[in-house]
Amino acid sequence: MAKNEKRVQVTLACEVCKRRNYITTKNRQNDRERIELTKYCRFDRRHTLHRETR
Repeated sequence: MAKNEKRVQVTLACEVCKRRNYITTKNRQNDRERIELTKYCRFDRRHTLHRETR
């Protein structure tokens, strides 16, 4: 199988505690900007905003 070059792995970091909790994929062509998702942070024990890091 050929690797899909359009999808890339990105790391999401919590905005509250600044820890990198999640790794996900995004489509490079459709999402040019950095993504922001509300995810559960186990260190804060609540849902917080997670942003894409480099």
